[in-house]
Amino acid sequence: MIRIIKASEFEKDCIVKKTVTSTMQTSSVAMIIANVIKRGDAALHEYTEQFDDCTLNTFELPASVMDKALEHVDQEFVKIMEKAASNIEKFHRNQVQNGFDLPPENGVILGQKITPIERVGVYVPGGSASYPSSVLMNTIPAKIAGVSEIIMITPPSRKCGFNCVDGVCNIEGIKCVNGVDARVLAAAKIAGVDRVFTIGGAQAIAALAFGTESVPRVDKITGPGNSYVAEAKRQVFGIVGIDMIAGPSDILVIADSSTDPVLVAADMLSQCEHGSDSPAILVTNSKALAEKVSREIESQLKELPREEIARKAVDEHGIIIITKSINESFDISNDIAPEHLEIMLDEPFNYLDKVINAGSVFLGKYSPEPLGDYYAGPNHTLPTSGTCRFSSPLSVEDFTKKTQYLYYSHDALQEAGSDIVRFAEEEGLRAHALSISKRMDKK
Repeated sequence: MIRIIKASEFEKDCIVKKTVTSTMQTSSVAMIIANVIKRGDAALHEYTEQFDDCTLNTFELPASVMDKALEHVDQEFVKIMEKAASNIEKFHRNQVQNGFDLPPENGVILGQKITPIERVGVYVPGGSASYPSSVLMNTIPAKIAGVSEIIMITPPSRKCGFNCVDGVCNIEGIKCVNGVDARVLAAAKIAGVDRVFTIGGAQAIAALAFGTESVPRVDKITGPGNSYVAEAKRQVFGIVGIDMIAGPSDILVIADSSTDPVLVAADMLSQCEHGSDSPAILVTNSKALAEKVSREIESQLKELPREEIARKAVDEHGIIIITKSINESFDISNDIAPEHLEIMLDEPFNYLDKVINAGSVFLGKYSPEPLGDYYAGPNHTLPTSGTCRFSSPLSVEDFTKKTQYLYYSHDALQEAGSDIVRFAEEEGLRAHALSISKRMDKK
């Protein structure tokens, strides 16, 4: 059963814990990366047989596979994905940044240009899960940014093993095309993915970061994955860019006595079913609401297919905090810095300015977190584990880079030269000073 505590008993560290990677996992991932660097595709084939129970002749799927998937997915769901894609595109187009030129002043011109990243790899989890929403959320901002080539990489289905008839099979009622859930491939087509490779795990991240005979090297890797994928992203960061190191998904709800406990419980459980380590938090100034939500969580847990996972999350990472006021509720929320923050209060916009640390904010009693997961338009790739104190949701800006430029005329350098020489000499960098002084008084 979920814990109920007073605000005076609250300790942030008991709720949001940083993901700690074991030494064994760190070394295992390092060995996988080193093997892929050394042996390329041969290592990828071995890992695919070992971890995915699949023997593949080639990793890349023909472009026609995405078209085939679009045909085999339920057309009503295709229309829903297209609506979601339209909403995501509409929101993210407002994030496009332009370069700038400062007005020339006394022979000095300064500016900044924005350039898209050339090639991006999007990792999409596979296995027993299917996340077409992740395809849309990671690919559409990259397309808007102008990325030249987007490569999607996802594990082949362990159950399929590529024993498909004409490339299409059926796994527990879900269409599969060439070993990949057709809904994921259909989303890739809708979003504009250029190439698809069937590789999973840390070895897929290594292939994207360093390249192999068949997998091209990318400049940045985005997308969620298990702890091995996250650790691989951590280890290749610096060789390539990454979006973030994601921890368990979390939610925090701020509510008062006017809020329906049934809705609060449902929203908290929507995150608990992600994984047994997903924190679900209610912060309220109403003891009565706290008790009602606790009972409602117990009732709704019994309705969930993933009850065991969600119950463990509730028991080990769920908490209800009773505060003396709504203002104190926001203070605690900002301290926790949740990935998802639901403000389930009347006149929710009156409280938006109180939010300092949150990944995405859901305002009002009819804006539950799953709206953001799938449909509304803002990105669902969000900073977790309190990292929204210093980082932001995935955006178009994540797929661009800034380049500064400057120009000084002869006269402008003469005017500034002595200052720069002095600065360089104060730092003991004589060659820097000479680079300037040798241009002094020269036409």
